[in-house]
Amino acid sequence: MNQERRAQWLRGVLDLCVLAMLARRESYGYELSQALEAAGLGPVKGGTLYPVLLRLQRAGLIAADWREGEAGPARKYYRITGPGHDVLRQATADWGRFAGGVGAILREVPAR
Repeated sequence: MNQERRAQWLRGVLDLCVLAMLARRESYGYELSQALEAAGLGPVKGGTLYPVLLRLQRAGLIAADWREGEAGPARKYYRITGPGHDVLRQATADWGRFAGGVGAILREVPAR
């Protein structure tokens, strides 16, 4: 996959993907990064993920707290808030319409 295109796509959907993952269960940064990669988004480095988490937290869409690690250092766990769930529901509907439009356009590409 073209890495520049992947990076552009990721910038556009990473907030939504993080909210969706946190709607499933609370998590910490490294675990989120691993889950995003496992979902097929490719590697998501901390320098990309942590600014998104901070932005979502400042917007009140997620909350965070530090917890002692069982076998290591403390971790900052993130969870989605009520307003985060509201934004996620609306963004999910918006994404469905947008992706459907893109899909319709791409299905019209003639085979060569």
